[in-house]
Amino acid sequence: MPFRRSSLNHRHRDGHVLVWNQRNLHESLEQQSQRCFATRYFVTFMLFLGMANAYVMRTNMSVAIVAMVNHTAIKSGEAEEYDDECGDRDIPIDDSQDGEFVWSSALQGYILSSFFYGYVITQIPFGILAKKYGSMRFLGYGMLINSVFAFLVPVAARGGGVWGLCAVRFIQGLGEGPIVPCTHAMLAKWIPPNERSRMGAAVYAGAQFGTIISMPLSGLLAEYGFDGGWPSIFYVFGIVGTVWSIAFLIFVHEDPSSHPTIDEREKKYINDSLWGSDVVKSPPIPFKAIIKSLPFYAILFAHMGHNYGYETLMTELPTYMKQVLRFSLKSNGLLSSLPYLAMWLFSMFISVVADWMISSKRFSHTATRKLINSIGQYGPGIALIAASYTGCDRALTLAILTIGVGLNGGIYSGFKINHLDLTPRFAGFLMSITNCSANLAGLLAPIAAGHLISDPSKPMMGQWQIVFFIAAFVYIICGTFYNIFGSGERQFWDNPEEDEQKPALQTTITTSPPRLSNGSTAPAAISSS
Repeated sequence: MPFRRSSLNHRHRDGHVLVWNQRNLHESLEQQSQRCFATRYFVTFMLFLGMANAYVMRTNMSVAIVAMVNHTAIKSGEAEEYDDECGDRDIPIDDSQDGEFVWSSALQGYILSSFFYGYVITQIPFGILAKKYGSMRFLGYGMLINSVFAFLVPVAARGGGVWGLCAVRFIQGLGEGPIVPCTHAMLAKWIPPNERSRMGAAVYAGAQFGTIISMPLSGLLAEYGFDGGWPSIFYVFGIVGTVWSIAFLIFVHEDPSSHPTIDEREKKYINDSLWGSDVVKSPPIPFKAIIKSLPFYAILFAHMGHNYGYETLMTELPTYMKQVLRFSLKSNGLLSSLPYLAMWLFSMFISVVADWMISSKRFSHTATRKLINSIGQYGPGIALIAASYTGCDRALTLAILTIGVGLNGGIYSGFKINHLDLTPRFAGFLMSITNCSANLAGLLAPIAAGHLISDPSKPMMGQWQIVFFIAAFVYIICGTFYNIFGSGERQFWDNPEEDEQKPALQTTITTSPPRLSNGSTAPAAISSS
């Protein structure tokens, strides 16, 4: 029967309620969808674990390479350079931790970056393929390849040397290529707009969680593990990644419409929130409009700046801990993970703040993204500059880096989730472009750092100061570009007019809307059954 006319919140036309005036229906459905264990939360949790596995595979080499290299045998002049400017002779250099490979700092930079070459070239192809064929299987099978090839890292390093190791890491990068664009595409299909900051931050916080797990555990395995220590890092994490990949392929589905056991109320809530209809349309990718979009370039440059700074820290911090701060291998892994623990905790906190800013109507999407992103990019930039002047104070240096990287967690409620604001339909494709470009910038970080710190004629601390300064200015400049040109509004080229306006309950739509006095057609109306 039609809704009663006594409600002042609903406009009526011939006993029908206009679709956009059924606010109480949407809120009721949202409440119902959250009473039971929501399927979208399980999908979010699995994507979180997938992101954690991806970053474990990415970061474990940073710690492992410290144990793999024979530091006292490296001939750069006569020996590998350690910082002698502090005069901390009471902090010993433990030569017993030397590994079996004689690789210079520059060569180590190429080894660390080899993963990213494979990772980068698969971004855009997987973004396009995911848009056409779906994301779930590309993500699951890609991570399975990544995990299986982890078992081959020790064999390749010992049997194939530098280039054999680079080849295996390159293939691992190829397998990990789908993780970000496909995750973004799945978030766009599973997460309603009012949950994006929290759920998006929860998923991408897996990067920090993986780093937190990887670095200290890798340090322990390198020192106490089997087969010489460092190989056990890749065997253990290879097993974990394989188990997750199989579980993901079995239990996770592409979208709510294809999920066989999802609650119907939740499915309607998600689809109606995203598209206004249970029918999800898929128009072609508007390449020309995207190329001309300044908000897209704002995300692109913010992503590139973040990746350069973040990869500088992620790949080089363990080396800095050993060369300058002289932490042992075991404590190196644990202390190197502290900044990422801070980043994980802060990203979860600030995501709740960001969603409150939007839902309270006090801030627009655009203002929220820019404010939170400023914290996420200016914070680590300033911290890197400050850390470069702390000299020999190990505690102060570590504290500043921990705070700076912690503030970096703001980017997950800033530019990182901004693709979903601009274009829910093409978020995965946009992420593939920005993530590809960002990782091209990111793979330069270990190479640049490797060359900057390899000159034995210059003070070691001075060389690391240059590394930190470059990363800091990249952070700040790219964050400023985002603040000038960024936007949190859905773009016209996402085709929002294609969304069908339809309420969550079963409805009958009038087929012949009346004409208004000015000759235009009145909005379609519905009746509830």
